[in-house]
Amino acid sequence: MSILLHPGYFLNIANFVVIANNDVCWEVNDNYQKQTFRNRTYIAADVGKHMLNIPIKHVSKTEGKQKYKDIKVENDYAWQRQHWRTLETAYRTSAFFEFYEDEIVALYEKKHTFLLDLNLETTALICDCLQIDMPTQKTAIFEKEAHNLIDGRFLISSKTKIKFNQENYFQVFNDRNGFTENCSILDLLFNEGTNALSYLKNHSIEFKNA
Repeated sequence: MSILLHPGYFLNIANFVVIANNDVCWEVNDNYQKQTFRNRTYIAADVGKHMLNIPIKHVSKTEGKQKYKDIKVENDYAWQRQHWRTLETAYRTSAFFEFYEDEIVALYEKKHTFLLDLNLETTALICDCLQIDMPTQKTAIFEKEAHNLIDGRFLISSKTKIKFNQENYFQVFNDRNGFTENCSILDLLFNEGTNALSYLKNHSIEFKNA
């Protein structure tokens, strides 16, 4: 049975554990919610856990809730340059940064209109780096209770602490900050490189309705 996930910005390791080990269906018909991994991700920087946040174009309260697929990226602010420079500062000395640098910087050199399209592209990019297939199945309608799917949509919440037995791996600033759990998949990729897929395969996430 496929697992239902929200697309997010360079999703964290817990989400990619699911993607690497299961068939996935993308939830693309939900309402947008703030303070989620839809427009943010966390990396392990010199200062510790650091958030990268994509600015979005906000709508007035009179317009009500917006569909996730209709949310537009605020490109008047050069957030792409800021995010890439932050990634360079955090991971330039990591073992595999240069190995993946050209592929990932290319994403930051173009502008996306819709947040959902950007997020699906970041996931496709990582799947290519991991040499796994990008999930293509998407929802046709929104269902509060997932039918014929295992509901993994809670993994998009930045407020929910995901409990899984994550093994430590080397991070650039381990000696300064200790191990930072469940970072963006970029952290695993830059530090573990070709071993990243094996790492993901050795982990699992439990689901209530599995």
